[in-house]
Amino acid sequence: MSHVDPSARLEGKASRDTERSLKRETKAQIASFVFMIFMTSTAFLTVASDAIPTGFAIPFILLLASVQVIMQLYYFMHLNSKGNAWANVMMWSGLFVAAMTVASLMLLIGVTKY
Repeated sequence: MSHVDPSARLEGKASRDTERSLKRETKAQIASFVFMIFMTSTAFLTVASDAIPTGFAIPFILLLASVQVIMQLYYFMHLNSKGNAWANVMMWSGLFVAAMTVASLMLLIGVTKY
């Protein structure tokens, strides 16, 4: 049984479907990168300008950060590709457990009163 070197150059030409898929993926990654730069600059300007009160700025920045994390996982870590369903399930389960833990601890120590 021979082993294939993953770093070896591919021989032959890619099919049209493969080329279209790669172009589509490249466009999506560039668009998401530009959108993330926009979100980062929006968060920076939110803090840099004192026009927005702190009570609104912090949740707004946390919202932008969570959107960026999700976009980075899906577009740059390729979690939107086929065959990554198990990784998605484990990631979202861990996020759910972490959110419930933080919410429970906040209620227990009295940071948030219900």
